Amino acid sequence: MSRLRDWIASRAPFGDFVDFLRHKSVPAHHHSLWYYFGGLALLLFVVQLLTGVLLLLYYRPTPDAAFESVRFVMAQVPFGWLIRSVHAWGANLMIFAVFVHLFSVFFTRGYRRPRELTWLSGCALLILTLGFGFSGYLLPWNELAYFATKVGTEIVGVVPFVGHPVLVFLRGGPDVTGATLTRFFGFHVALLPLATALVLLVHLLLVQVHGISAPIGEPREARQVPFYPNFVLRESIVWVIALAILVGLATFLPWELGTKAEMLAPAPEGIRPEWYFTFLSQSFKYLPPTILGVEGERAAVLAVGAVAVVFFMIPLLDSAARRERRSAAVTAFGAAIILYMMVLTALAYLRPY
Repeated sequence: MSRLRDWIASRAPFGDFVDFLRHKSVPAHHHSLWYYFGGLALLLFVVQLLTGVLLLLYYRPTPDAAFESVRFVMAQVPFGWLIRSVHAWGANLMIFAVFVHLFSVFFTRGYRRPRELTWLSGCALLILTLGFGFSGYLLPWNELAYFATKVGTEIVGVVPFVGHPVLVFLRGGPDVTGATLTRFFGFHVALLPLATALVLLVHLLLVQVHGISAPIGEPREARQVPFYPNFVLRESIVWVIALAILVGLATFLPWELGTKAEMLAPAPEGIRPEWYFTFLSQSFKYLPPTILGVEGERAAVLAVGAVAVVFFMIPLLDSAARRERRSAAVTAFGAAIILYMMVLTALAYLRPY
């Protein structure tokens, strides 16, 4: 065994990597809990990859076969219903974990110099994660997913200048058809995983280079906890709890398949996108037809886009602001975004019509 270990070590020096982890440390303070959501999002991404590969063995991306293939997985494949429910619930939990991780970095000012690129890569991962959720929602080709995709792509279509070409590109034509299903399948299983893997690699490398930032107000020489084994052990406990919650949700609240989509059927009442896009569609209901000569829906999309750009560029804006005012202003800005999203989402579910 000793000779075998030496042979492996001479060709794959994993010992150097372990030594690096032993010397790596994580700040310990009252807000350390938020550090675990980054690793949690990574775990759920791996779960999505594994369950997605298993579903891919049976899925057929055509309007005639997509719904039946998913129903076959849920009804005939051993534990297929569980794998599909884990994949569906895991997607929602992953998006939630990415949101929490990004906002925790925002409120603790983890984007401060020299971590601006780390922040931007994290924002890119949020966009890619939302892309996963949006593209994967249509794949079962059920009624709710079909009409929710129509609503979601129509939101994209109101963007000035580029909206209609992007809508046609996403749908594969002017309407949601089988071409849309094929394109979303390609996005979901090929383009988005590849892009996410590349951006995630850059993000993790930047985290290793610059380390984890301590919140403003913590002393420069704050207490440090060794990454390995201390932080890894605590993160593992979080992972076990998260997996237990995920499997519990998938077991006791299995994800329903619904009814097959009929392209010529009327849209059911109360249709809306998934919860992470609901606030935007709900905003349209409270806007007048025109705002300062601009169509109401278009004005809402422009406003949300402007807020997103400011949010993503906050490292540059924060450093340029006056020191005595920037902390309160940045906190208020982030709190306003969260409050707006929560209130509009709650109204959509409490008043669906």
